[in-house]
Amino acid sequence: MPRSLARPSLAEVLVDQGMLAKRTVEDVLSQLNGARGALGHTLISEGLLSEDQVARALAVQYGLPFDPLTDFRVDAHYYKTISIKLMQRVPFVPMAERSGVLTIAVADPHNRLGLDELELLLGKPLDRVVSTRGAILSALERSEGSSHALRELEEEYRSILVKEDDRGEEVLALDHAGEEQSPAVKLLDSILLSAMQRRASDIHIEAADRATKVKFRVDGILISAMEPLDHRLHAPLVSRLKVMSELDIAERRVPQDGSFRMRLDRKTVDFRVSIVPSVFGESVVIRILDRDSIATGVSNLSLERLGFNQEDLKRFRKAILRPYGMVLVTGPTGSGKTTTLYAAISEMNTLEDKLITIEDPVEYQFSGVVQIPVNEKKGVTFARGLRSILRHDPDKIMVGEIRDAETAQIAIQSAMTGHLVLTTVHANNVFDVIGRFASMGIDTYNFLAALNCVLAQRLVRILCPSCRIEVKAEQALIEESGLDYEQYQDTPFYEGKGCSQCHGAGYRGRKCITEFLNLTDEIKEMIHAERPLSEIRYRAVTDGMITLRQSALKKMLNGETSLREVNRVTFNEEG
Repeated sequence: MPRSLARPSLAEVLVDQGMLAKRTVEDVLSQLNGARGALGHTLISEGLLSEDQVARALAVQYGLPFDPLTDFRVDAHYYKTISIKLMQRVPFVPMAERSGVLTIAVADPHNRLGLDELELLLGKPLDRVVSTRGAILSALERSEGSSHALRELEEEYRSILVKEDDRGEEVLALDHAGEEQSPAVKLLDSILLSAMQRRASDIHIEAADRATKVKFRVDGILISAMEPLDHRLHAPLVSRLKVMSELDIAERRVPQDGSFRMRLDRKTVDFRVSIVPSVFGESVVIRILDRDSIATGVSNLSLERLGFNQEDLKRFRKAILRPYGMVLVTGPTGSGKTTTLYAAISEMNTLEDKLITIEDPVEYQFSGVVQIPVNEKKGVTFARGLRSILRHDPDKIMVGEIRDAETAQIAIQSAMTGHLVLTTVHANNVFDVIGRFASMGIDTYNFLAALNCVLAQRLVRILCPSCRIEVKAEQALIEESGLDYEQYQDTPFYEGKGCSQCHGAGYRGRKCITEFLNLTDEIKEMIHAERPLSEIRYRAVTDGMITLRQSALKKMLNGETSLREVNRVTFNEEG
């Protein structure tokens, strides 16, 4: 298609269409020293425009139609003549062919050189439609060709099962090195690879009446990973997992736990497997621990980046800098407790102090910190490991989790004898912790004497920056949430529309909300006097405690999350 001499620049289109003020565009161009080719990318990365808005402006600039490719699927016959790798490299999707002219959707209509090369490779003239890069890649993922893509990816990421010898050194397991693999092996590789691509934390393989369902947990929410599989695949899939995790293949009536490690390309990934018998067959949950991403996350981890509000951040930092006592982080499984302790360790890790941890498992290695992994089979429990730690003259100790009275007792004694102990326990909120320790048979007086503070936390999903939109406040939703409609009716509320970047969820990533209880002498006296819980809570709030609900509402008012997400994670205390 010949270039029109009168074609406007992208900057002119954005101003003419009212997408941005002229001054804003000029400021960005001056930062780029007039490099107009990078304008669209810069506007997206700085959050001034969404990918969708830039693509629509490019369509106007080049006089081409725009297509969001919503639910678009590539016709299967195109995969016979066009390589999936080529579609992903450019990227483009073939849409239709009329009179020998192929219509394709592209994200980069000004790349004339690339399009000319594509015409030569495909051997036919091309008509262009503009879409976003994310929408094009998403359409390819949705289409039949995604199985071709996974096959090609598998060849690139030749997965190798890794086992450890007695000295803990990695050795390759030869059962996976052969080229010929059974369908169960290939299917499991595809599931694991797909989960890694989707940033999943867990994989759920569930046996149903006539099918096997595969789900991923992404940002704390379960999503369907693929169409239900034939139930005949279930037994070989579970057997393959048992072989990899060194579990008993013949045993199908009792729960089993194991783990395995895989090297995908240059990445080593740990998988923890739990298998339980259910009505229709064995149900499996695989926990993914990507060491590389944990290492990347922890290396630049700080308490600010986790999403702490400023007040709780200040109080928590003060608590972890005390010379002795117990700092307790509480919340359900998957609420980010370990990540918070890792962030605390990275801030406390100084050369002057001896820092020892006992964890199950050790997810990330810190330099200068002695880390002990729990090994139940060899008799290294939290309690036994903690006893040994105390003989190593530590200043600060991290105990991954308090699960029993023995561990609790030693941790409390350590905190009372000049050590700073950081640990976690499962409880709903800061006040439930006291009841949790009492139920273990721990003396409340000693426990409170050792305790510096309790931090309760949850994770809320953060709205996807690519599709976050302002919405009108719904009166029913506001009132159900226990908020005053008159006060909030003019407040801007935000929701995620759902786009290719967030796989239609509307959310991408999570941050923590916190509730910090400082154990002041007054609060300790009220607990000893067995004052009603409501009275202690009221005292704590008047002392400045921010509840989980208030912390979540702050994030909503800042436009980071939605009111629906706040209601999903926390409940209205007044209701």
